[in-house]
Amino acid sequence: MSKTHRTREICALAPIVPVLVVDDAAKARPLAEALVAGGLPALEVTLRTPAALDAIRAMADVPGGVVGAGTLVTPEDVRAAKEAGAQFGVSPGATDALIAACEAVGLPLLPGAATASEAMRLLEHGYDMLKFFPAEASGGAPALKAIGAPLPQIKFCPTGGVSPENAKDYLSLPNVVCAGGSWVAPKQMVSDGDWAGIESLARAASKLMD
Repeated sequence: MSKTHRTREICALAPIVPVLVVDDAAKARPLAEALVAGGLPALEVTLRTPAALDAIRAMADVPGGVVGAGTLVTPEDVRAAKEAGAQFGVSPGATDALIAACEAVGLPLLPGAATASEAMRLLEHGYDMLKFFPAEASGGAPALKAIGAPLPQIKFCPTGGVSPENAKDYLSLPNVVCAGGSWVAPKQMVSDGDWAGIESLARAASKLMD
């Protein structure tokens, strides 16, 4: 029984899942609204800043959005993300403790894997929708294509070094549902409050599979 049915549904909402580093929680809601308006409803807020949990809270009730927490590393991260309103979680790798914490609170998890062995181990746990991370550093689209050949039952969301220039290389693979990318919310645009510019970047990203 797949434990990643809901995760796969979220990943299938759009070709790109914005990977967001939010420094100012006051900007979180308009940022989410711009991305959703541009056609990217699934949002990953990385737990890398003090404002991250407040950002998730602010984004959680944006109409049409599905906000998740990225960089989940510990069970404490999982509980905090769930309490803040995260609807899914993303992790750079996977441990038994992290998986158990997500299952305990009912948080759909997109766990990270970079090798065939890691992917197979997660498949044993019932996870068949994985994050391929770090994508470019792990060999890029050719590596993911090679891993996919003997493991056709696993789907991936490559993240890490994915850009407008190489996104289609990943999205054209049969084992890729979506990709994670940070270019749709550039730091300067966010700090400037250029929501129209971000919406435009999101709209272009939303058409990458057309």
